[in-house]
Amino acid sequence: MIEWFMWVQLVLAVVVGIFTVVVGFVGWKPNDYTVGALALIEVLLLAQGVVSLVLPAVGSPPQGNGLEFGVYAASVLLVPPAAIVWALIDRTRWSTVVLGAGAFTVAVMVYRMYQIWFALN
Repeated sequence: MIEWFMWVQLVLAVVVGIFTVVVGFVGWKPNDYTVGALALIEVLLLAQGVVSLVLPAVGSPPQGNGLEFGVYAASVLLVPPAAIVWALIDRTRWSTVVLGAGAFTVAVMVYRMYQIWFALN
């Protein structure tokens, strides 16, 4: 896991979460901006996942529990697609709020992955 990249992901997830929750409460239905923001989060998660697979192979394994990290890394990849599917099926303002909840969930899980990787718990 690359620390600075984790902080980029965390800040982006929080900003997207705030944005989508606010516009959801204002009354926006899911649109290209809200769904696209979560898709961007997913792309960054995939990039971090590739990095997390390569680093141990080149001699930089996680300092914490590798299995726990792997479970978090695999699970977090499911959150944005699940929220996006929900938003595309239920085209109401509340599904925009669900996109925000998904973004906040990613923020928490990415931070936990950081704690596990660097054995900060």
